[in-house]
Amino acid sequence: MSKPKKSTIEVQGAAITVLSQKDEDYICLTDIARFKDSERTDYIIQNWLRNRNTIEFLGVWERLNNPGFNPIEFDGIRKQAGLNSFVLTAKRWIEVTNAVGLISKAGRYGGTYAHKDIAFEFASWVSVEFKLYLIKEFQRLKEDENRRLSLAWNLNRTLSKLNYRIHTDAIKAHLIPPEITPAQAAITYATEADVLNVALFGQTARQWRDANPKLEGNVRDHATIEQLLVLANIEGMNAEFIHMGLSQGERLKRLNQIAIRQMQTLTAHTVVRQLGPPKEAKE
Repeated sequence: MSKPKKSTIEVQGAAITVLSQKDEDYICLTDIARFKDSERTDYIIQNWLRNRNTIEFLGVWERLNNPGFNPIEFDGIRKQAGLNSFVLTAKRWIEVTNAVGLISKAGRYGGTYAHKDIAFEFASWVSVEFKLYLIKEFQRLKEDENRRLSLAWNLNRTLSKLNYRIHTDAIKAHLIPPEITPAQAAITYATEADVLNVALFGQTARQWRDANPKLEGNVRDHATIEQLLVLANIEGMNAEFIHMGLSQGERLKRLNQIAIRQMQTLTAHTVVRQLGPPKEAKE
């Protein structure tokens, strides 16, 4: 599992941690509780959890979003909610019901986190005014993230298009024999495009489509920003290799090695998607 991305937003003077993982955002309830009482954060969260309305809300959320939720254990907790002797912690809720809406973390990002839907509900219980400011700052955070991603995506797509022109010109000059039909030329272009696909993604465009029949577009439309950047790089390099007269098989091997090194660098040496080496290289 990849490491969660940590962000911090300021809400009415309080620093609130946001962890993003698996395309979901979790907001630190401990930070929100600290806004109300910095010395009794655990007590505040437990007090909220023992509320019957909270239990009902959490149960509905889990049923909607968590196929592994344990409804039998949930019913047992719901029956106890409201009793003077009833006590519930986030850790117990997670362990007993197999809930995913709450996260109890230790260590560097320690504390109780909740999916944004649940965190907003907790913030409303703490302070309606605080909840409104929290939503506003959270939305601003996501807008900034989307803006940066959009700029990076468009930049890399532009680089890829520019290198594509260099790439196809090199193919035309060195690989396409004279006096062939446009259809024959297209076959050569497609073959060279798949050299890049195999070098970077480990599969041809056809193999990707067969493996992902429900997805629209092609493998490059679903590439990460890092992959698009590497694609732009190896496209230009392939053009140079073509000018040098290297065989397709030799170019594929070199491009795959370059793609692996660059992806490792761009992802800070974390484990990247298996790139290769390619199973076969045409000579």
